Amino acid sequence: MATVAVEQLFDLQRLPENNFLSWLFLLLYTPFGVCLLLLRLFIGVHVFLISCALPDSLIRRFIVRVMCSVLGLLVKQNDPRLIDRTVKVYICNHVTPFDHNVINLLTSCNTPMLGGLPSFVCWARGFMEMGGVIRRPELTETLNQYVSQEGTVPLLLFPEEETTNGRTGLLKFCSWPFTVADVIQPVALFVKRPFLSESVADSSWIAELLWIFFMPFTVYQVRWLQSVSKNAGESFDQFAERVQKMLAEDLGVVPTSFTAADKAEYIKRLRHIPRTLTATTVSEQSSGTRPQTSFGFDSSSSSKENTRIGKMAQQVKEVLPHVPLSVIKAELVKTDCIDATITNLLEGQTFAQEEEVSFGASAVPSTSASWTSTTTVSRPSDAVPSSKTTVKSFGKSATERQMSLEERKEALYEYARRKYREKHELNSPGESP
Repeated sequence: MATVAVEQLFDLQRLPENNFLSWLFLLLYTPFGVCLLLLRLFIGVHVFLISCALPDSLIRRFIVRVMCSVLGLLVKQNDPRLIDRTVKVYICNHVTPFDHNVINLLTSCNTPMLGGLPSFVCWARGFMEMGGVIRRPELTETLNQYVSQEGTVPLLLFPEEETTNGRTGLLKFCSWPFTVADVIQPVALFVKRPFLSESVADSSWIAELLWIFFMPFTVYQVRWLQSVSKNAGESFDQFAERVQKMLAEDLGVVPTSFTAADKAEYIKRLRHIPRTLTATTVSEQSSGTRPQTSFGFDSSSSSKENTRIGKMAQQVKEVLPHVPLSVIKAELVKTDCIDATITNLLEGQTFAQEEEVSFGASAVPSTSASWTSTTTVSRPSDAVPSSKTTVKSFGKSATERQMSLEERKEALYEYARRKYREKHELNSPGESP
């Protein structure tokens, strides 16, 4: 389904790469922006107090919406008459941490908090507290009971479960929001902001709020689509995929198969790769050019990271001399663990590396295409027997699976010890010299 790379779904920096006008604007705007930020922080406290004091009504939503426009948060919608008052679930794409607050300015709705925020923070941000319910089956059961009650306001759910930049594609929709009700109304959300990115992948909600106050305005455009019903014989996964394609078509983006877990893994990888190199590589991947060496203020941290990866790679190379060093380094960047890297390589996983980054003490990343074909790591003849490192069937119980894992770990450790003794010509314990 996915026709875009996962890097294109998220912005890594607030300012676009190599955009002189954006940097010039930020430089000239900063004094005014700081004053505006301080003023809006004062006004924002009053907006929060008023929203807490007034009951949920059309008057409250109008007053808060006008005051939010003073804070730089402009909310527009295509036609209020398209809001279906009979549905119990709204399905929306996720762009910023404040999407649920924006929709709530247009119509009454509740959004359950999926994370483990404290009760006060959950209430202050406008989420519906779930009483510590985190597991999806329990959450679905609780929401089903909620929508079955008379007089409850509709739910606003985000099947992506994570934010994107809103310009390239949608994350894969989870199926659990579609088990709550058979009829839902899709909501397409567009977010625009001059010069700067609307959201950054690893930014906190507090930082995003401060940027909203700092910038002159941020526009939220809401489009209400026609309600959609689940077809007879259609599974919840198929229903979710159909709504995802419908929203993607209206937004002008691509429906992808990437999930919230893929975003978490992508952010995790970014913490182990120098930010300058990562940002350059991502921008050039989207433009279709080869990565070039990037030098910046991160050269010192890049040197330390490259040296550390190089030392770890040499330790793995001593145990697995038949594995190319480039494959070992690429796997270490993903796992950041020697044991996990050895385990993955011994299990015979297939790796593909189109561009090799040299991790040396000189800290000068160089690109080459010396190993572009897909390589399967082969075991030597004296490797650990497959009966020790693999199982014929998946254990039926947790105990069996744990025993299988322990046996495989012990076999891998024994294999590593034997290779080390052979390399250094050491005798095994109990053997005479």
